[in-house]
Amino acid sequence: MGNGTRLGRVRGLGSSHHGSHHWLQQRMTALGNLLLVTWFVVSLIRLPLGDHGAVLRWASNPTVALGLILMVVSVFWHLRLGLQVMIEDYVHGEATRLLSIVLLNFYAVGGAAYGIFTIARIAFSGGAAA
Repeated sequence: MGNGTRLGRVRGLGSSHHGSHHWLQQRMTALGNLLLVTWFVVSLIRLPLGDHGAVLRWASNPTVALGLILMVVSVFWHLRLGLQVMIEDYVHGEATRLLSIVLLNFYAVGGAAYGIFTIARIAFSGGAAA
């Protein structure tokens, strides 16, 4: 296959296309986070300061609840993608790396599920005090 150098050993094997897909997902979730978090911060600034009821009424709006759910999913997906790259690059040992990625996946899915559940609870309660 080659003369024993690193390039020679991988020449002709082709690209796995995994890295470019992962890179593109990170950029798309970063763009989604930028838009959704900006919307979230601007919306909170426009609400009356310190009025918990106003925030609950705002969050119980179905359109707002959908935006909040999209933001939670995008943030946790982006978190998972970024930390997965860090784990793959810096955690040594196959078993430790696998365990770290499994724990990361549980954390990301669990955190997103908890956020979605909380937003749905607020949305379905109609803004009543929780």
